[in-house]
Amino acid sequence: MLIRVGTDRPVASSDITPRSLWLRRREFLAAGAGLGLGLAGFGARAATSPYSTDEKPNSRADITSYNNFYEFGTDKSDPAAKAGRLKTKPWTLRIDGLVEKPADYALEDFLKPFSMEERIYRMRCVEGWSMVIPWLGFPLAEAIKRAQPQAGAKYVAFETLVRPEEMPGQRSFPKIIPWPYREGLRLDEAMHPLTLLATGLYGEPLPNQNGAPLRLVVPWKYGFKGIKSIVRMTLVAEQPKTSWNMIAPDEYGFYANVNPGVDHPRWSQATERRIGEGGLFAKRRPTLMFNGYESVASLYSGMDLRANY
Repeated sequence: MLIRVGTDRPVASSDITPRSLWLRRREFLAAGAGLGLGLAGFGARAATSPYSTDEKPNSRADITSYNNFYEFGTDKSDPAAKAGRLKTKPWTLRIDGLVEKPADYALEDFLKPFSMEERIYRMRCVEGWSMVIPWLGFPLAEAIKRAQPQAGAKYVAFETLVRPEEMPGQRSFPKIIPWPYREGLRLDEAMHPLTLLATGLYGEPLPNQNGAPLRLVVPWKYGFKGIKSIVRMTLVAEQPKTSWNMIAPDEYGFYANVNPGVDHPRWSQATERRIGEGGLFAKRRPTLMFNGYESVASLYSGMDLRANY
């Protein structure tokens, strides 16, 4: 993965959502869920979740200005600068493969049956930095159950949109990534209650640079597993090819579980830098096994996590 090193960019105070304002919005969302009120733009109720961390979230400015989304460029600032042209309406999502109910959904129809939750998750990048992000979304398991997996389904493969006229990184030469961007999970990972399909953050629809209109969030894995702007989910019998694993299999494994004991070949994973905490020279935090989400450990019982990195 291409690494860009630089200081955290200063932002205007108007771009930062005050924590007090966001907390009031959370109270409003929770009250609205209790009264059966809909959240505009999501078509379903939003509620807080017991899966959330109590750590302080990063500011909205941090989350929306410091991104990896190579479809728009390789610099951290490229997605925010260049993703505005991406058209997210209309949007079609295909679910196919080893399912009883394959379908092409208009996104609004796909989302209608699901109740939205707010989940505040830690996010750890393989590059050694981290954030805390208040997502809005629903468990991926609910979408998989609706598709009715067949007995032979063992994995879920994902694909990102290919639209080079709106995604300038897809026009770059030489190509860093063979498009479309691909990711995958084992089916039991996909069905774990922590695994989220996110449609928003900070109480609002996802910004384009964060993967609008639909992205995957798997908080115990490195961030590159969280595929953005999803257009296809396919249930398959064999482990699917994934983009970074195809490009550099010695550096980016299929599992990509956060593990302080397994270093990247070019840097340590023992510590991390929290964005917004003083830039490059801030005190680094110890990296937590599974990013602190120890409830997933049973998924890997008996596996050598150094070999299956």
